[in-house]
Amino acid sequence: MYRVYAVFIGILISIMLTFNGVLDGYLGNYLSVLLIHLCGLITVTIILISKRQKIVLNRQVPFYLYSGGAIGVLLVLVNNICFSSLGVALTSSLGVFGQLMLSCVIDHFGIIGMDVYKFEKKKLIGFTIILAGIIVMTIY
Repeated sequence: MYRVYAVFIGILISIMLTFNGVLDGYLGNYLSVLLIHLCGLITVTIILISKRQKIVLNRQVPFYLYSGGAIGVLLVLVNNICFSSLGVALTSSLGVFGQLMLSCVIDHFGIIGMDVYKFEKKKLIGFTIILAGIIVMTIY
């Protein structure tokens, strides 16, 4: 079931990239990023209220782990910048390739306390196929 959810994530990302990129065309980089995240804040606030869930911050959580929000802002900003020149498919493909590369590094070394999943050379076959596909998408 989680694999189906993961595919759904990809579908949502494509929709989000498209909406965000088009909004960026109307409003510009920074205002669109601000409004996108404001909309996200309102949405999660409504969800928390409807579930009657209280916000409780754990003081033992390292502060740097909260930086995901700032990374999210940069992600949306750079996606919006790339969208107008590359389109949704190439922006997404290159983004996924970047995710794969860093994910393999994080898995291999167990960065930030993650479980270690050593890199196996057979994964290079998949990387090569994906990279070949991206090259073809870039050329044509």
